[in-house]
Amino acid sequence: MTPVVLALIVVAVVVVVVVLMVIGIYNRLVGLGVAFKNAFAQIDVQLKRRYDLIPNLVEVAKGYMAHERTTLEAVISARNAASAGLKAAAANPGDATALASLSAAENQLTGTLGRLFALSEAYPDLKANANMMQVSEELSATENKVAFARQAYNDSAMRFNAYRRSFPPIVVAGMFGYGQDAVQLEFADKAQIQNAPVVKF
Repeated sequence: MTPVVLALIVVAVVVVVVVLMVIGIYNRLVGLGVAFKNAFAQIDVQLKRRYDLIPNLVEVAKGYMAHERTTLEAVISARNAASAGLKAAAANPGDATALASLSAAENQLTGTLGRLFALSEAYPDLKANANMMQVSEELSATENKVAFARQAYNDSAMRFNAYRRSFPPIVVAGMFGYGQDAVQLEFADKAQIQNAPVVKF
């Protein structure tokens, strides 16, 4: 074997190894990208359930809290804004603007629900209502599921970001459209990640 042929074989082997390495990195990026988007889909499911429960809560409260119309309307308005924010974020879970909008809308909704629960303390019949207690329990369970889904999403996004930023994946990521980090879902109060809001009547 001549030195030229040997050099060509070595170059061919190196090219094949590099191509296989790029394919492996690309496949891992795709897998991690799909994983964080699927984790966001779990948030989507739980938040939609939460949004479906809120009108039931307001309907039960309406009969008892007729004088608190402004608060009830604020809850529904915040719920609608959060639902719209969720649709935008679900369309592209990697969009930082959409996730920031969703986070702000969720914080607003949590605040208005807090005011509703605080006002309900003044209505003992409402607190004792079986429908209100049932909806409250379902809402509380859903809040816990939302917190777990958010944590799973953030963990998945963190794994994607850590891999994407490492070398050599950072080189491959830019070539194939994975140049941006997955956006973490931030909270006004980071303790919400570990502790879901408690809903009590």
